[in-house]
Amino acid sequence: MTELRHRGTAENDLQQESADDKGSEAEERTDGDAGLDSDMKLDSGGPEVPVPADDTPEVLNKALSGLSSRWKNWWVRGILTLAMISFFFFIIYLGPIVLMMIVLCVQIKCFQEIITIGYSVYHSYHLPWFRTLSWYFLLCVNYFFYGETVTDCFFTLVQREEPLRILSKYHRFISFTLYLTGFCMFVLSLVKKHYRLQFYMFGWTHVTLLIVVTQSHLIIHNLFEGMIWFIVPISCVICNDIMAYMFGFFFGRTPLIKLSPKKTWEGFIGGFFATVLFGILLSYFMAGYQYFVCPVEFNSDSNSFTVACVPSELFQLQDYSLPSMLQSLTGWKTVRMYPFQFHSIALSAFASIMGPFGGFFASGFKRAFKIKDFADTIPGHGGIMDRFDCQYLMATFVNVYIASFIRGPNPGKVIQQLLALRLDQQLHIFNSLKAHLTEKGLLSAIEEAA
Repeated sequence: MTELRHRGTAENDLQQESADDKGSEAEERTDGDAGLDSDMKLDSGGPEVPVPADDTPEVLNKALSGLSSRWKNWWVRGILTLAMISFFFFIIYLGPIVLMMIVLCVQIKCFQEIITIGYSVYHSYHLPWFRTLSWYFLLCVNYFFYGETVTDCFFTLVQREEPLRILSKYHRFISFTLYLTGFCMFVLSLVKKHYRLQFYMFGWTHVTLLIVVTQSHLIIHNLFEGMIWFIVPISCVICNDIMAYMFGFFFGRTPLIKLSPKKTWEGFIGGFFATVLFGILLSYFMAGYQYFVCPVEFNSDSNSFTVACVPSELFQLQDYSLPSMLQSLTGWKTVRMYPFQFHSIALSAFASIMGPFGGFFASGFKRAFKIKDFADTIPGHGGIMDRFDCQYLMATFVNVYIASFIRGPNPGKVIQQLLALRLDQQLHIFNSLKAHLTEKGLLSAIEEAA
């Protein structure tokens, strides 16, 4: 009887613990899943991001007061677009260093806008260290990526300065240690009843880092290949955004996708042809200037960036025979073009066809949280992320395209790495290379000619 009593008591305890666990889990689900797992919970009163007020400058409001909201929005977007394009030309004039700094600033602002949405939606739970850890992880990831870039592109400077050489040698270990510190801080910040929500926010931060920081790093890598690889893709996305809006505004009738009700097939198709034509013309103009086509390299003698080189075949005019049908229509047998212009067709086509899907992705994200824009930084346009949602997808494509079809071995970087070796290692490589050239018959032919 005593054994039965003990067994019954144990079973009752287990049932009680199970009931407590279920109650706790249900409470966690109520706290943590609100506004996360389904639109239904958002619709039923879940937390939302506050809708910003009208941020249009008072001067524009007075000047456009007599217009309908549709045309008022058209003029506001147009004026601010021209202002942003002018600023874009200005920073191009300032050179590659300023462009890199602008990319970093845009990256930080985009990260802040996305993280703020998460904080605004779930701030009522008072999660400890959420924003602090988010910015700490941003610092860690930027340290890793920019450290890799400095080691790769400033190799001579790094090897010349002892502190930089030490940091470069142990860069990945330092980066991992920094991240591990943040990881431990996150584990220590876990609070009972909010575990699930905290892990949601941990994932939120890391996905944001993947989307924003990684892509901006690729943009800077594209810039080092030559400013033309930076300017043309970005300009094609801007052109497609403008022309798709213009065609859709004046001719749009057929909805394109439910995520963006204002997007139309007329705007999508019109934007495609306009962007391809724009890409060809812009590439023809830029390919004739060394400032745009030469790789951005660091000159150790002057301690500055240089963009002087002998342009590759990609940026030299060549004659191309036209098909017979075009010859009969135009009367031309050949046409002079830069080979890069053919690559610009691929870039502009991607910007027109696949680039908008970055915008659709952002639209779905904003609809999930019932917000119109990521922020109200730019009147008529929303936040910085609203303007760069397509640019990040484009940056990845350009980087992959260069690695797959354009980039080859860089003799300059190989020589830099060889000079950083010990003298006995350099001598061993020299003897190996000499034996290889002798075997191929190249060295003996050169000696005979001399």
